[in-house]
Amino acid sequence: MQIYNLIDISTMMNDIFFISLTIFIFAVTSKKKIIMAKKEPGYRKSIDEIEAILAKIESGETDIDNLAVEIKRAAQLLQDCKEKLFRTEQEVEKIMKSEE
Repeated sequence: MQIYNLIDISTMMNDIFFISLTIFIFAVTSKKKIIMAKKEPGYRKSIDEIEAILAKIESGETDIDNLAVEIKRAAQLLQDCKEKLFRTEQEVEKIMKSEE
């Protein structure tokens, strides 16, 4: 079961890398001031929201006036997810060391 947790964390980190790369590409093309949302939802809700934002951007549903806001929100959610993954990884490593 311990290996399963590490595999899940690795898979999630790969997903976050892909999402962050996509967000970066869109962010580079936008120069508008971005308003940041401060509420920090749970990990799964954050991923779902990031995916929804990306889907809207990729499908062309997001107009240019809201693009920067959407990208900033996705970037903040991504940062929150990275921090949660890092904390989780630290906890798993601590548990594994205590079992040795």
